[in-house]
Amino acid sequence: MRDDAPLPEADALPGAPHPRFATRVFGHGAAEADLLDAVASDRLHHAWLLTGPKGIGKASFAWRAARFLLATPASDPGPSLFGDAPAAATSLDIDPDHPVARRIAALSDPRLYLLRRPYDEKTSRFKQDIPVDAARGLKGFFTMSAVDGGRRVVIVDAADEMNASAANALLKVLEEPPADTVILLVCHAPSKLLPTIRSRCRTLRMGPLSEPDLGDALAQALGAPLPDAELASLNALAEGSVGQAITLRDAGGPEAYGSLLGLMDGLPRLDRPATLKLAESAAARGAEARFDLLLMLTETFLFRLARTGATGHPPTGASPQEAALLQRLAPTAQAARGWATAQATLLAKARAGRAVNLDPTALLLDMFHGLQEVASAQGTA
Repeated sequence: MRDDAPLPEADALPGAPHPRFATRVFGHGAAEADLLDAVASDRLHHAWLLTGPKGIGKASFAWRAARFLLATPASDPGPSLFGDAPAAATSLDIDPDHPVARRIAALSDPRLYLLRRPYDEKTSRFKQDIPVDAARGLKGFFTMSAVDGGRRVVIVDAADEMNASAANALLKVLEEPPADTVILLVCHAPSKLLPTIRSRCRTLRMGPLSEPDLGDALAQALGAPLPDAELASLNALAEGSVGQAITLRDAGGPEAYGSLLGLMDGLPRLDRPATLKLAESAAARGAEARFDLLLMLTETFLFRLARTGATGHPPTGASPQEAALLQRLAPTAQAARGWATAQATLLAKARAGRAVNLDPTALLLDMFHGLQEVASAQGTA
């Protein structure tokens, strides 16, 4: 890495702009309305827990809320050093040329504190969790006084990545929150948080995006709208997660899913050369991410199989030939239970093996043979 190159950011997705640059957030109008109502009624809670699947725009919403809260005075302050406040709080929109918006884009606003996993330049990788030193930095942040009645905002991304000591340090802040401070906790897995942290937050539950909202979010992130067929495929595989959709697109996910469907179409028998070729594609030099991609796509396929058997109706959109395959392999609720069990056991076995550096080709072959056994046991035609 060049000395003048910007450091990587743990809360940024490769191939997409950082969430702080998202001028719009799609599909979360209810969450925005709840926050605006709290501001308008002077019932703004000091901590908000933004929950929902990963990649649906929670971080983008947090940055959008931060811009609004920092540009809107907590009380009538008279002349402001931070620019004019919005005339009416009808949305969280803030002009990109607003001084607060420009400072947030540059990560230079003194009233904003970002708590995230730091980058270790010595090892050239991110810390595995948010360490306690980063959380203790809040103490110094709060010693600075908020000017002109302005608020202070803390963004934690992601809260479920804090280690135990960092979580306890944040808990102390939540127990005695400083005045005019709002803490926005982005959280993918609330069950991993201390119950005492959850109890001190107001929760905003945010769900997966609809296909139109996903399309708009992808167009904003990628700079151009996607063709309808590509969007439909990504929407089916990513299940409403724009982050997942970008990852799948960059990794060739739809094409890999097509290869997986072609292999599964042979069940209860597998084409051995094709199976070996697909498994070996994850063992090539520089193809470490391919293993994770194939596991993720297999998990998606098995989930869609189980859903088909349970409901009697296959989900659509991922591939033209998928629906008939799903109906053939999962014609009944009993078959759905078998595939759901396979999803839980075979995927867990493959991930556990990779965690101890077992050969990825052997792990994938074992998983595919396990699927063949499930199909044979069910008497799949």
